[in-house]
Amino acid sequence: MSAEPSRWVAELESNIEKVVLGKPRVVRLCLAALLAGEHILLEDVPGVGKTLVGKALARSVDGRFCRIQFTPDLLPSDIVGSSVFQSKTSEFVFHAGPIFANLVLADEINRAPPRTQSAMLEAMSDRQVSVDGATHKLPEPFMVIATQNPFEYEGTYPLPESQLDRFLFRVSIGYPSREHERQVLRTHREGEPVDTLRAVVESGQVRELQRVVREIEVDGAIQEYLLDMIEATRSCDDLLVGASTRGALSLYRAAQAWALIDGRSFVVPDDVKQLAVPVLGHRVLPSSFAQGDARRERVEQIIERLVDATPTPV
Repeated sequence: MSAEPSRWVAELESNIEKVVLGKPRVVRLCLAALLAGEHILLEDVPGVGKTLVGKALARSVDGRFCRIQFTPDLLPSDIVGSSVFQSKTSEFVFHAGPIFANLVLADEINRAPPRTQSAMLEAMSDRQVSVDGATHKLPEPFMVIATQNPFEYEGTYPLPESQLDRFLFRVSIGYPSREHERQVLRTHREGEPVDTLRAVVESGQVRELQRVVREIEVDGAIQEYLLDMIEATRSCDDLLVGASTRGALSLYRAAQAWALIDGRSFVVPDDVKQLAVPVLGHRVLPSSFAQGDARRERVEQIIERLVDATPTPV
């Protein structure tokens, strides 16, 4: 592996951390999703920096960025676009919607109704949208950075399991430390620091990084280790639904991206171990009923227990 991909990743990480203070793991997970060519769901209470993380990542890439504020009255055409009749030519001309961007920040994604979520699902899974019987390809790279509040239920529509499955990671931001919060107060006196960020990589370089990720070596023993974890979720009595084959592939791809961020051309067992919870946490269902944070915490504890019980390859 040449030195350039590692340098590009380091520049991205450093640039985002200029404004996302004290959250190195969150930054790395966002980078891993971008490098793997997948999407990320940032789930936490309002005001802890979900939108900030999305903006910082998007502004660090020299590509088209669009923020969509999801609301209960948002229509599919508001996202994907629509065909407009041109009287001069007597033809319908497609006008692309905001989804036609390289990085899309879907703010409060769970506020949109099911029809709109269905349009988002096609965009996220197939990298295309269908309007009036015609298919339109989305630009490359394409990434959705979605946010949602797990505690607010009024005026929201829970994301269907099929859509959750399209997110590589589900990540909680968490509250900052007191020192970093003090730093935030100082840096926000004269405006939003994220607005001053400059792009450090081009969209073509991101596509090259995504190609490099797929060439990261994964030893046979590590593949078996990963599959042992997936099998453990399916045979666990505390889980009603285990991880799917897509979950296994997502964990595989995430581990490759994590290795590249660490400057390696091969995956180690710790890559898989570190990423099991953010990759699998939203893809399995507990056997006992729970909602919101209680459900999420229970699922993550179960996965951590299964990971600890899985023999690590030497």
